Amino acid sequence: MSAQPDKTLETFPNPNPERDYHIHMQIPEFTCLCPKTGQPDFATLTLDYIPDRLCVELKSLKLYIWSYRNEGAFHEAVANRILDDLAAATQPRFMRLTAKFYVRGGIFTNVVTEHRQPGWQAVPRVELTGFPGESNTRD
Repeated sequence: MSAQPDKTLETFPNPNPERDYHIHMQIPEFTCLCPKTGQPDFATLTLDYIPDRLCVELKSLKLYIWSYRNEGAFHEAVANRILDDLAAATQPRFMRLTAKFYVRGGIFTNVVTEHRQPGWQAVPRVELTGFPGESNTRD
């Protein structure tokens, strides 16, 4: 049985809902169509999120992304629609979608869109250094 494009996003329970942790995904094969010319537009999508109770299931994400292949969409609209759909399905604490579209007419377009759960605050990032006496620079 072959898989077909599908707008359904499946989820699974977050295995560690008590902890804020970062999920990072790169999706290098996103395509949609230019709504003006019908020509293909190509992008690399980067999805970063901190789940709450649910995580997105990868096969459904792949089929969801594939579903845009034959749809006309402006870069700004499609990036925001994808973020809205993912946020609606997973209700994350935080989610960021970065869409880096390849050059079209001499212009690269990057669209960055974010969702935050009301009241959620990121904890400060911890920067770890080397062991005492160890240099953090390379000679």
